[in-house]
Amino acid sequence: MQFDEMGLKSGKTMLLLPGTACDYQTNFDLVLDKLGAKYHLICVNYDGFDGSDLIFPDIITVTEKIEQFIQEHFAGRVDGAIGSSLGSTFVGQLIQRKKIHIDHGIFGSPDLDQSGKFSAWLQSKLVVPLLTSFTKGEKKKAKTREKLKTFFEMSDETVDKFMACFEKFSPESIKNEYYTDLLTWLDDDIYVENTKFHFIYANKMGKKYLNRYKKYFRNPEIREFDMQHEQWVFGGEKYALPVLKAIDEFMESPV
Repeated sequence: MQFDEMGLKSGKTMLLLPGTACDYQTNFDLVLDKLGAKYHLICVNYDGFDGSDLIFPDIITVTEKIEQFIQEHFAGRVDGAIGSSLGSTFVGQLIQRKKIHIDHGIFGSPDLDQSGKFSAWLQSKLVVPLLTSFTKGEKKKAKTREKLKTFFEMSDETVDKFMACFEKFSPESIKNEYYTDLLTWLDDDIYVENTKFHFIYANKMGKKYLNRYKKYFRNPEIREFDMQHEQWVFGGEKYALPVLKAIDEFMESPV
């Protein structure tokens, strides 16, 4: 596990939790400086995605390591936590387990998929090989690159960094991350005193995700944006700036 602190030392504390097969340097690259100008950032890279030889174990084991770090270094409390995609699973688990306290849980347009063991096994068998193979071969790499640029409106530099993650990280870590995420369920109607739930809703994902946010969390604050899944961290300032403004407003709201 890697925990890097950066940004405004006197600012409110904010955990940054990256998504599937990403390190925080890639996932939050386009917004890291802007967030760091206002907040004391605690940037996390999970086992298997931290430059070590370790393999990602499972969601709960990694959640426990995050809890331990916050307990030891921040007296068990942070002002905010932003989860990008799969990172939102960690935000949800950290909140519902109540081992540490988070004032503002911020969920970055997640899918929050959950399933049983057989379905999770089947999905991981189908999806993970696709994720780990699209950079193999120059023809496939070029095709994937153009699709990502078109779908997310990524720059050349961003798409190259994103695709590099699927080459440098172990397929076993990616499989374990994807599989155990599906098996790690959130409760319905989660409520924690003095914690607010904030959702960045990418409306191009579809309304079933909006309904899912309302199912798992009691009275969430939901901001709707006309974008694809996590486009605010990959699509440039057009998408990033409105979301960053919303994050500032989330963090200023009373709990």
